[in-house]
Amino acid sequence: MAALLSLALAGCAGGPPAPVATPAPAPAAGASAPPAAARAPRYVKLPPPPAARNWDELKLNAARRLVAAHPDTSYVGTPPEPLLAIPVLEVELNADGSVRRIEVVREPREVKKTIQMAIDAVHRAAPYGDVSKLPRPWRFVEVFLFDDDLRFMPATLDR
Repeated sequence: MAALLSLALAGCAGGPPAPVATPAPAPAAGASAPPAAARAPRYVKLPPPPAARNWDELKLNAARRLVAAHPDTSYVGTPPEPLLAIPVLEVELNADGSVRRIEVVREPREVKKTIQMAIDAVHRAAPYGDVSKLPRPWRFVEVFLFDDDLRFMPATLDR
């Protein structure tokens, strides 16, 4: 009887078999990282810029600031043809360069969400520097050139 008990206990001593680890399947040849659209875009909070001496300087600085604040959702260089969408915004500023109001001057026929994307980009890149010494009205117009990947370039930088 003691022999039977020791055999039974010996069979239970090991417990359940340990799970066997299997490596994750390797990505298929030619597979790449998830597309940029699948990742959350990065936005950069920029320090306030110095005051611009004139409206041309402010508009150029604002366009550069829009691109710098949106490294994953903007581009520079030659715009593709055809463009996906071209929203146009009039941006009104407060004396300190913060955004007071944005008016949509031109809505694209297709891909309406680019309007809100452009508006959000303007707000994220603010402030645009002290404009209190510039002549009123404190407004500028920016044309957003969207490519097929929903990245934009301010048309001011395309000159």
